[in-house]
Amino acid sequence: MSYLFALAGNQNSGKTTLFNALTGSNQHVGNFPGVTVEKKEGQLKNYKEASVVDLPGIYSLSPYTAEEVVTRDFIIQEHPDAIINIIDATNIERNLYLSLQLMELDTPMVIALNMMDEVIASGNTIEVKALAEHLGVPVVPISAAKNEGITELVHQVLEVAKAKQKPARMDFCEGEVHVAIHSVAHIVEQKAAKQGLPRRYAATKMIEGDEPTMAALQLTDNEKHIIEHVVENMEEKLGTDREAALADMRYSFIEGVCRECVVKHGDTKEQKRSEKIDHVLTHKVLGIPIFLCVMLLIFWLTFDLIGAPLQDLLGAGIDALTGVIQTGMEAAGVQPWLQSLVVNGICAGVGSVLSFLPIIVLLFFFLSLLEDSGYMARVAFVMDKLLRKIGLSGRSFVPMLVGFGCSVPAIMATRTLSSERDRKMTILLTPFMSCSAKLPIYGMITAAFFPRHAGLVMIGMYVLGILVMIGSGLLLKSTVYKGKPVPFVMELPAYRLPSARSVLLHMWQKAKDFLRKAFTIIFVASIVIWVLQSFSWSLQYVEDSAQSILASIGGVVAPLFKPLGFGDWRAATAILTGFSAKESVVSTLSVLTGAASDGQLSVILQSMLSPAGALSFLTFTILYMPCVAAFAASKREMGSWKGAIGNALYQTGAAYVVALVVYFVARMVL
Repeated sequence: MSYLFALAGNQNSGKTTLFNALTGSNQHVGNFPGVTVEKKEGQLKNYKEASVVDLPGIYSLSPYTAEEVVTRDFIIQEHPDAIINIIDATNIERNLYLSLQLMELDTPMVIALNMMDEVIASGNTIEVKALAEHLGVPVVPISAAKNEGITELVHQVLEVAKAKQKPARMDFCEGEVHVAIHSVAHIVEQKAAKQGLPRRYAATKMIEGDEPTMAALQLTDNEKHIIEHVVENMEEKLGTDREAALADMRYSFIEGVCRECVVKHGDTKEQKRSEKIDHVLTHKVLGIPIFLCVMLLIFWLTFDLIGAPLQDLLGAGIDALTGVIQTGMEAAGVQPWLQSLVVNGICAGVGSVLSFLPIIVLLFFFLSLLEDSGYMARVAFVMDKLLRKIGLSGRSFVPMLVGFGCSVPAIMATRTLSSERDRKMTILLTPFMSCSAKLPIYGMITAAFFPRHAGLVMIGMYVLGILVMIGSGLLLKSTVYKGKPVPFVMELPAYRLPSARSVLLHMWQKAKDFLRKAFTIIFVASIVIWVLQSFSWSLQYVEDSAQSILASIGGVVAPLFKPLGFGDWRAATAILTGFSAKESVVSTLSVLTGAASDGQLSVILQSMLSPAGALSFLTFTILYMPCVAAFAASKREMGSWKGAIGNALYQTGAAYVVALVVYFVARMVL
């Protein structure tokens, strides 16, 4: 017999950490809300017949955001055998609000009381048995990060699923709310049963005015009128609105349970420490400068102090390997054109990109430390005031932070935004954040033109992307996306020491993604580019690439970029191939220039571009439309080709204008 378990809980409650512990999966764990954007499924360790689905973190079952819709629809429509409801024990009152709603779904459920180690260390106490009795569902204390209590949790979940043990209690109300819920329950009982909805759940949703549930029940006008009369009567007697009445009912019950089961002597050590640190890091004046200083330090360590020597070391190894391959092919009498394909095409294209692997891994090591420690959530909080001026809330900064890694998951992360206006605007602006695919381009240009100021140039490019995003937001909020952003509400998790496993896992995932792309997309692109630059339109092999197919294509495009300072056909062609993947810009230039090493590529680039032209080239590459994969994600999230194409045209147009300005300013300064 197979089992399906749903893992549900508040954002930042340790859900993904528990999912990894249960399944052995390699999902990245972050310490800021909104890490899980889609549901993820894995097999329960040591139980081949059981699978677990990690649902997005939510605070309620009201369908205000995409995460709430995904979670609610999965539980109602997929009918999991049991719900594993994870609760942050250090914030038990807030977390239990969702638990009461999950219990109304009348599905077997077990509560995983996470972070109990922190509760105990602070001298606080939670009476687990008493809590289970009050709630009517099994409660298992765990510490997902330390892998404590996981075995007991698995056994309890399997027992509950096998016995089909539903929550023993779903009625938490009293007074006027009690009367209203039970009155509505009698009205919707039969239609709720036909739709497979628990009557208690259906009744509370009717009182909330939940339109999806109302549509599913197909109520008559008379039934709707009666329900509305019941709700209005409740609101009149309580002197509050319907949603507040239900919230007060649930929190009143939670307060009573906590009085009986929870003994608190104060905040945990982590919470006290976080409060002290936040006085500095979230300061209204110092918050943003501190963030910029942190990023400058990271860039200096990544591109100068640590990253550059590692890159040189790997580059030397790749050059040596290329030399061995070339010598072996010459000794074997391999045809010259095939030697050129392997050495000048594949080795030059793939090798030029691979040499930047240490920089990418190192950067994500530092970013993972910031994310897992909880600092990134503070950055979103600090940025809220600034983002509101451009028509967005701090919540939009979370996808933008993800955009520093890759634009595809960043665009997908906009699903966490409840406002359609905010979501579409964020999708448009997020690609202005510099993703990791652009790092090889930064490394190539800074090594060739600004080796002594690589860190400064890097943070300048990142800041430039942010400034363009701000300027675009100011323009769009008064034209295309008029209106006000939704209020910003985000939980600030306690600062925690990042786990070595999580940080190493994050680094490995990024390295694996980079290597996969290098040996697939970049590999194929290098071969295609070599063919196009080695043959003429009459398919004759040419020694001079200026007579090739690619040269003629680049020659048509190059005049467009001449005002920007990089009118060379090779630079223009590299821009075009960057649409497939931004790393292709580096591999294309390596193949087209015939550079046998990074040092040789730098020398050739210096003959192609002026320092001002190099800055302009760098500016354009960070701002113009993202890769094909990000474009497809944009189309999927916006729901139309028109929106995706409009975004791409705007981003490329903005890149052209800003690069033009940078070129003219740089010519006067440099």
